[in-house]
Order: sequence, then C-alpha cells, then structure tokens
Amino acid sequence: MNEQAGEASPGPSDGGAQWQAHVVDTIDGVVAGVQDRVIRPLMLIARGIVFGIIVATMALIVSILLSVAVVRLLDVYAFRGRVWASDAVVGGIFTLFGAFLWTKRRAGGDTGSS
Repeated sequence: MNEQAGEASPGPSDGGAQWQAHVVDTIDGVVAGVQDRVIRPLMLIARGIVFGIIVATMALIVSILLSVAVVRLLDVYAFRGRVWASDAVVGGIFTLFGAFLWTKRRAGGDTGSS
C-alpha cells in the first residue's frame, strides 16, 4: 500500500497544468514569431537610419573642415593674403564637382517624349 501512496496519480490538476503549459508555449511562440518578423527588421531599419545620420553628419563636418583648411592653406602659402583668390579656387573646384555630378544624374520625370 505504501508503494501506491508514493506515486502521484493523474488527477484534475494535471490536466490544468498541461493546459497552462500549452498556453504559455503558444504565447511564447507567437511573441517569438512577432519579434522575428516585425521587431527585428524594424530594429535593423532604425539602426541603419541612425548610423546613416551619424555618418552623414560626420561627412558634412569633415568636408567643411577640409574646405576651410584648403582655403586657409591657399590663402597663406599660395596667394599670400588674397582670400578672394583662395575662395575662387575652392569655389571653382566645388562648381566643377557639382557640374560633374549634374551630368551623372538620372532624369526621373523625363522620358524623352518632348
């Protein structure tokens, strides 16, 4: 009789525990699926946007500092105090670069029908 008393017999509480475990597993699976399909791509997009803004800001700062350094170097060493000449050279370089980029643009609205 002691052997039977030591074993737990399945009762109504075991069915409830299995049902609760099944519900918890289902909820966990749904949450993991939502995270994999929605949250993870959104996090990657958000990281890309944030890092893109940081890189663009740093590139802008570096380009400004480089242009100021070039104007200063030209002013001191090449044109001996004539800032207008330094500004003209740097402006010409930027204009040529902009014209080059303008020729490489894609015409979005023009289909050649005019």
